[in-house]
Amino acid sequence: MAATWDDQADVVVVGFGSAGACAAIEAAGRGADVLVLDRFTGGGATAVSGGVVYAGGGTAIQAAAGVVDTTEAMVGYLRQEVGDVVSAATLRRFCTESAGMIDWLAAQGVPFDASLCPYKTSYPNNEFYLYYSGSENAWPFRDLAKPAPRGHRAHGPGTSGRVLFAALRGAAERAGARVRGQTGVTRLVTEGGRVVGVECLTLSGAPARVRRRHAMLYGYATKPGLYAPALGRRLGRRIEALERRYGQPYRVFARHGVVLAAGGFIGNRAMMREHAPAFRGGLPLGTLGDDGSGIRLGVEVGGVADRMGNVSAWRFLNPPSALLGGILVNRAGKRFIDESSYGAALGHRMITEHGGKAWLLIDRAVLGEARRQLKTETLWFQRLQARYLLGVGRVDGPLPQVAERAGIDAAGLAATVASYNSGSPDEFGKDPALVHGLTEPFSLIDCSSRPRIAYPCPMLTLGGLVVDEWTGQVLSASGGAVPGLYAAGRNAVGICSNSYVSGLSLADCVFSGRRAGRASTVYFEEVRDAHG
Repeated sequence: MAATWDDQADVVVVGFGSAGACAAIEAAGRGADVLVLDRFTGGGATAVSGGVVYAGGGTAIQAAAGVVDTTEAMVGYLRQEVGDVVSAATLRRFCTESAGMIDWLAAQGVPFDASLCPYKTSYPNNEFYLYYSGSENAWPFRDLAKPAPRGHRAHGPGTSGRVLFAALRGAAERAGARVRGQTGVTRLVTEGGRVVGVECLTLSGAPARVRRRHAMLYGYATKPGLYAPALGRRLGRRIEALERRYGQPYRVFARHGVVLAAGGFIGNRAMMREHAPAFRGGLPLGTLGDDGSGIRLGVEVGGVADRMGNVSAWRFLNPPSALLGGILVNRAGKRFIDESSYGAALGHRMITEHGGKAWLLIDRAVLGEARRQLKTETLWFQRLQARYLLGVGRVDGPLPQVAERAGIDAAGLAATVASYNSGSPDEFGKDPALVHGLTEPFSLIDCSSRPRIAYPCPMLTLGGLVVDEWTGQVLSASGGAVPGLYAAGRNAVGICSNSYVSGLSLADCVFSGRRAGRASTVYFEEVRDAHG
């Protein structure tokens, strides 16, 4: 090792969320010396997520809940969501390995539970941990593949991503991976076109009070900063000032590979303006680490990024599930989707086709049932949002009056209600069990994506570096591999990079992280075996 290096490892993993942890577990489990670097304290977006893993094909949890599911049904549904973002062979491999992935996560210490949620929800309350987390029951998906609940939520109160990550962190450390926090990678080092190491800025030598302050500021920037982006950005600037003042150069030699797993770029406003300007103004669903740095590192050494304009924007109408009995309309008063579709499908259509504007029309019966369900179907943050929608966000009255107050075409809305109440098959294929005639007095709820603390529109980025689908190795514009460089999670184009449903990003983080961890050790294993 050259004298200019401060440390060395067989495999260097950049980022310690679920993808980075899974890469580290796989590589270390094969005997490699693994060093994980994270700018903060680990966890990333995984730790503040709902901890939902999308899995099916007959998992042990599904079987315990009495759910019958097949690989073919899972492939049939996801083919519609995934599109051509990965090959048919990769999608099938993902689905075929899905049940085993849940077993593998359980073996790492991730707790799951077979309590099946009996109602449609964006995220179940603390009684339930298996649910329909996508659009499986919505049209046209239910006609193309047999629906099954595939959202496997890690068992823990509230949003349980922290539970999932705590298990993965422990598993990575037990496997022998070394973890170095408060160390941000600033550049990849190459020799002869191969990535051979990383340059970092680390606080490891800073006074303990500085490291504590850095960790404290990051904690507050994550929560409550997640719900108050302006606060998060202010705290982020203070963190950067600490890093500039106290950070020291730190170079690590990677004998066999570097795995980029540093999250998406929802927290990088310049990148959002460049790649996804229509999605500005939403609630960034991530942490300060989701700044696009991993993607930038890969591009700087010849990697190519794709699907950078794909953003998941969530506009959930439920819970309460009674609200699915309403009709979602645009400014012309016309419906544009089955209201029981997954929230990201609603949000995407609303933003890309209707200027981010939409209103939900309900009647007194739906309103009353929704209010009753507040006590039984919601967690605290869902309850706050629902109370806002059913209170401040609502206007009441006869149809012409609510249309005028909302700025909606009254004639168009009247025609839509007449069609919906006609008894004819629903034009968007909505489940007949959810279709009930709406009668006066009406309530119109503003579901638009404009910034609101009480009813934000959460967003996350889906694009990343193009990778080889067998190895996770980063590819260049010519289609050739960038030697020594791999990417996983939201640093890479993956299963969820076309369309997102709850749990699909974490499932892809596990799938792609394990793939990169295994592939990055292939050369290491060859050298080890050759030398006994």
